[in-house]
Amino acid sequence: MAVNKDPILRRCRYLGISPAVMGINKQSKRNPNANSRRKVSEYGQQLKEKQKLKFIYGMMEKPFRHYFELAEKMEGKAGDNLITLLESRLDSVVYRMGMASTRREARQLVGHGHFTVNGKRVDIPSFRVSVGDVIALDERSRSSAQFKGNEKAPGILARTEGVVVPLWLDVDRDKFSATVTRMPGPADIEYEAETHLIVELYSK
Repeated sequence: MAVNKDPILRRCRYLGISPAVMGINKQSKRNPNANSRRKVSEYGQQLKEKQKLKFIYGMMEKPFRHYFELAEKMEGKAGDNLITLLESRLDSVVYRMGMASTRREARQLVGHGHFTVNGKRVDIPSFRVSVGDVIALDERSRSSAQFKGNEKAPGILARTEGVVVPLWLDVDRDKFSATVTRMPGPADIEYEAETHLIVELYSK
């Protein structure tokens, strides 16, 4: 599997996204508008937009293309549907409900079986949630140092305290759970996305 080893801040700067979108509270000291002075072709803009979404959600080309093909078959705009599919992945939901510092960490936590959906443990990061689903931290994980922390270091729950939760999730921090009240859409993401460029790219 190909892995991009560029520093995250460099990738964020190139793709024009805030490091906060990746769960990182650092800012690059370089000029954020440096890349804007370069003339980019139409194809280059389309490719960059696809790279941005793949980077944010930590996906490779094959599964990302699969999501796009599913989005095309759904009712409505393919670009909007793509955002819905990406945001409704279990690892994205865990990140958005404040149970992980980054989407990458959320992916690892789900893979290790720390979360349940409607009471059943799910260890597949790409699992798609639906309206009414209840996502919760497994009972056995709630007292672990990884989440609660200890005298040496704060746990995940302490590090993510005060995280902004999207309106499509009803989060209960006391019960370590969240309920999906509606499916997410383009208005619910915390970054700018020109998904029509991805549609144009794949339509060639």
